Amino acid sequence: MKGFDPKFKDFPDYIIGITKEIWEDRGIATLHDYYSPDIVVRSPASVVLGNQNVIGATMATLAEFPDRQLLGEDVIWSGTPEEGMLSSHRIISTARHLGDGVYGKATGTKLRYRILADCHAIDNQINDEWLIRDQGAIVRQMGWDPKDYAADLIAREGGPQTCAKPLTPETDKPGPYTGRGNDNEWGQRYADILTRIMGADMGVIGSEYDRAVQSEYVGGLTGHGWDAVDRFWMGLRASFPNAEFRVEHQIGRDDPDMPPRAAIRWSLWGKHDGWGVFGAPTGAQVYVLGISHAEFGALISGQPRLRREYTLFDETAVWKQILLQTGEA
Repeated sequence: MKGFDPKFKDFPDYIIGITKEIWEDRGIATLHDYYSPDIVVRSPASVVLGNQNVIGATMATLAEFPDRQLLGEDVIWSGTPEEGMLSSHRIISTARHLGDGVYGKATGTKLRYRILADCHAIDNQINDEWLIRDQGAIVRQMGWDPKDYAADLIAREGGPQTCAKPLTPETDKPGPYTGRGNDNEWGQRYADILTRIMGADMGVIGSEYDRAVQSEYVGGLTGHGWDAVDRFWMGLRASFPNAEFRVEHQIGRDDPDMPPRAAIRWSLWGKHDGWGVFGAPTGAQVYVLGISHAEFGALISGQPRLRREYTLFDETAVWKQILLQTGEA
């Protein structure tokens, strides 16, 4: 890969390798090499500007979870080394809550949760990132309800006026990456599936998903079959029935020894004006940033279907937005 350290065989090796090097091998100082000085890192909870702030946040996380492991499940990517590449990296993380921090006093709880991260890299450096941790899974394993955790976090951050503000189009900061991915057929197909679901065409689940589809969703939930898919997407869309759905980025890939795959970064931006997974409508203006991965395959010859789906958004960031606007915080 032109411009990248020759020790990396390819782009997935780079993404998985530097993740282990930074977090598990304690190479935090390598962030000076692997992250650009003015990087923009967006998570649903906040926008972090500059590598020095990223280093500080990394150290705080490792102080709270010193034995954290990040196990790379997949890297779905687009672009070229010369023009820059965008990776959508799916991770299973394991950790014990052994230090005080953003999740409160150390509990010793052993955690397992997923992360999805979109990173733009060029010349051996990442300079733009979108990061979603399954906060709902984390806090539930610690005995919290996501809404209660969000309320407690607002209080610990000094109250509604001084707490960290969640990511919205109004708080977002522009970064150097302006690409939209690629036009591979699997990315196109998955973008169409999600667009149809968000347009209330739930019949697409029966026609495009394998009947035995495995789903891995927010809150650490594993499902099997069409009903689990329907419940998840219906519950989300029902909460924000009039919100604008946008496909922000799409990638499709055909790689040797791997199933056809797709990665979609998407958003919902609108009012909480429906009954769904976020309870009674509040009218709060809410931004939901989501990342979804899909794997396709033809169990029956000539009938490729979506066989595995992974989707994350941050429930606690949604609740934080609702609480800050309803005055409950």
